Amino acid sequence: MRVAALYDIHGNLPALEAVLAELALDPPDAIVVGGDILWGPYQAECIGLLRDVGAQFIAGNCERMVLHGDTEADQWCREQLDAELLADVSLWQLTIELDIAGLGRVLFCHATPGSDEEIITRLTPDAAVAEAFAGTVADVVVCGHTHVQVDRAVPGALRLVNVGSVGMPCEGTPGAFWALIDGGIELRRTEYAVEPALARLLEPGFPSVEDVFFEQVRGEVTAESASEYFESLRGA
Repeated sequence: MRVAALYDIHGNLPALEAVLAELALDPPDAIVVGGDILWGPYQAECIGLLRDVGAQFIAGNCERMVLHGDTEADQWCREQLDAELLADVSLWQLTIELDIAGLGRVLFCHATPGSDEEIITRLTPDAAVAEAFAGTVADVVVCGHTHVQVDRAVPGALRLVNVGSVGMPCEGTPGAFWALIDGGIELRRTEYAVEPALARLLEPGFPSVEDVFFEQVRGEVTAESASEYFESLRGA
């Protein structure tokens, strides 16, 4: 079974289009969208494209923010979606589990199985990671949320893979970041034309889009600085 894991798209339609064009050349058996497809300029369009290819959806913290949040950006995002689509998003589950030959039981979640916003980075100590995933019965956990690709073995626990972000990566280089899972795990990067994409992302009127998107889409935020920032939020 070949699975494409696409996380943290954030309504970045040009980035998603590039990934889907690459996948169309050698289609996987399944596409798992691991949360935070919402909260960005082209939410409905991204969902539509992914529905067309039969993707399975997991809810992330941004789905919760769009459904229930009260910031200007939350409200703008909610107003772009019709009642039927909002109702559908409210039904998205928090985890998906698949048996994949060569890997065993693979659990897909946004951040951790019990939280859509718990912070785990490449810098988080093994003991803290093991505690966050205590009780998880899986050989591999695939997550996102912190926008940096990571593949690490946690002694006595599991293999933890963060597939990175399609729409707002923090990798020190531009591109759309995701993973292909097929007996092994390949962390992937898809190139696309960034400056034309940024011009498109301005068009819908998402609040503060330049402040939110431009540095990350241009590849100006490094994995190191992003991981340190998230660790500071974790209280490390």
